[in-house]
Amino acid sequence: MSDYNNIPSNRYSLEPGFIYLPERATLVASSVGSCVVVSIYDKKKRFGGLGHFQYPLTRDRNKASSRYGNVCILTLIQMFLSQGSKRRHLEAQIFGGAHLPKKFAKNVGMDNVRLARKALRYYGIHVASEDVGGEKGRKVVFNTATNEVAILKVNQIPGYQWYPYK
Repeated sequence: MSDYNNIPSNRYSLEPGFIYLPERATLVASSVGSCVVVSIYDKKKRFGGLGHFQYPLTRDRNKASSRYGNVCILTLIQMFLSQGSKRRHLEAQIFGGAHLPKKFAKNVGMDNVRLARKALRYYGIHVASEDVGGEKGRKVVFNTATNEVAILKVNQIPGYQWYPYK
């Protein structure tokens, strides 16, 4: 059970195509539809970070950015390793990947989820939980100090100003 006195005062809003690995405890918020957010947490060092990607993969070095899952996940893992983390201490969670038939004929969301699972398996990172698929967007709040996540399912993603409430 979470201790409400230990909720980080630091806040960050993670937008698509970005990675965030904070130096101190932070509540990170992100909104996803067909995009995927992958959180990674070091169970031994007790810190976490996230990547938010829009498309499954690119093989074009000129287009390589964290907008693509293959680049985003590898970069996030490398950031942990550069902080002294060991792969065996890392665990991941996957969020998003909804199918939005009104926006996309193709199910880009499931392509993103499949890529996330495949990449994490390839790099030897255990996936502890998932909240993926369906036709609803998600609002995700991740506590980087505790690896706790709050998910709110939504019909429409109103943008990135939903959290923290002002």
